[in-house]
Amino acid sequence: METITLKSLGGAGTVTGSKHYLKTPELNILIDCGLFQGIKALREQNWEPLNINIKEIDLIILTHAHLDHCGYIPFLVKSGFKGKIYMTEPTRELAKLILLDSAKLQEEDTEKANYHHYTKHHPAKPLYTINDAERAFKYFYIINENTNIQLSEHIQFRFKPCGHIIGACSIEIVCFGKTIIFSGDIGRNKSAILPPPDFFTTADIIVMESTYGNRLHDNSNLYDKLTYWINSTIKNHGNIIIPSFAVGRTQELIYILYQLKEQNKIPRNLPIVIDSPMAALATDIMIDFAEYTTVKKEKWLEIIQQIDINREYSRTEEIVRNKKSKIIIAGSGMVTGGRVLEYLKHDVGNNKNTVLIVGFQAEGTRGRALLNDSHELKIHGKYYPVKANVVELTGLSAHADQTELIDWIRKYEIPPQKIMLVHGEPSALEALRVKIQTELQISVKILVKDEEVIC
Repeated sequence: METITLKSLGGAGTVTGSKHYLKTPELNILIDCGLFQGIKALREQNWEPLNINIKEIDLIILTHAHLDHCGYIPFLVKSGFKGKIYMTEPTRELAKLILLDSAKLQEEDTEKANYHHYTKHHPAKPLYTINDAERAFKYFYIINENTNIQLSEHIQFRFKPCGHIIGACSIEIVCFGKTIIFSGDIGRNKSAILPPPDFFTTADIIVMESTYGNRLHDNSNLYDKLTYWINSTIKNHGNIIIPSFAVGRTQELIYILYQLKEQNKIPRNLPIVIDSPMAALATDIMIDFAEYTTVKKEKWLEIIQQIDINREYSRTEEIVRNKKSKIIIAGSGMVTGGRVLEYLKHDVGNNKNTVLIVGFQAEGTRGRALLNDSHELKIHGKYYPVKANVVELTGLSAHADQTELIDWIRKYEIPPQKIMLVHGEPSALEALRVKIQTELQISVKILVKDEEVIC
């Protein structure tokens, strides 16, 4: 019997830094290569050496392009990795955008830290640079969905779309006769712009995400809720601020808002501003790959004609000063940085305004603080009182909830022998473990970082 082992180098016991290392007699495969985000204790792990020899990794397979799944790639390449990195075509284009942005922000943060001397390192250095990111792109290798790729004599894999964002896939690895599925981030069964997740039907082991393993999304009418909060806010002459992830969520939002205007549920002349250069570029990419969505390219082109897309930081202050009610969609999605901070500094202290939270908010982020009814936010060294309405709309989440995750497992014709849970906070992991074992009678293990498990 050939020994196959799995070790999670990230994304175990947390929702960030996904890296799962599959060691086999023929190849050593890294599934995802993400950056740790969120609280300082997590971010510091990006600087710690991996609990493996980087030069022993033969190849990487990428589920999708979000930073917590691809953001460590340039550092890995800089450290000696020289294998192929397999991904879908939309993932390649989005990953390039996200990695260049990540590198640019790191260079800027390092420059500020050195200039203002608020670093214990002399000088401070970025984890990787723009040049490092660009050097990594030559290892990107495009694979079509639903195509079997023979990696070695006894190992093959294929992608299957899983919703979440364009190009996102689950991965099936057949290795020495054993079938191991990596779910990636599973999308919603009913997205406004994406087809429902596809699925495999056989597996020995499933390595599965658990982001919302302890929660059910609100199934009441999302459109009605959005309509209510938008109309009540503009009636009070306030602004609607939506911190939004540049890739996926922003595009879904503008499609839904377009529909609300078409249905005369919100004023047709209500300004909608996207203030995020990355969201603007991600929207361009999504239009280029419109066939991966349920919306035709012509419709997307019509929709963006009605949006004020601001790419220049110099215009942000002008938009902030404009007293007319508007909807602002700005990064970052968890309020950890980006232009949304400029709007919050100006608007979060006024009860006429509404902040709509539309995605997962990790522990330690300002977005989580807002959801936890924090009375103040610290932004750029200063505290701002929170008086605006803060409303969570889970119906816009790009992650499956507990019921959808369970339904995804039920689609397997023969239940897997074991499910290994990753990509969740401890309470979500434990709740999903109990639910799977109780309802489906499948053995479940919660993976621990750097623990080697025999598959």
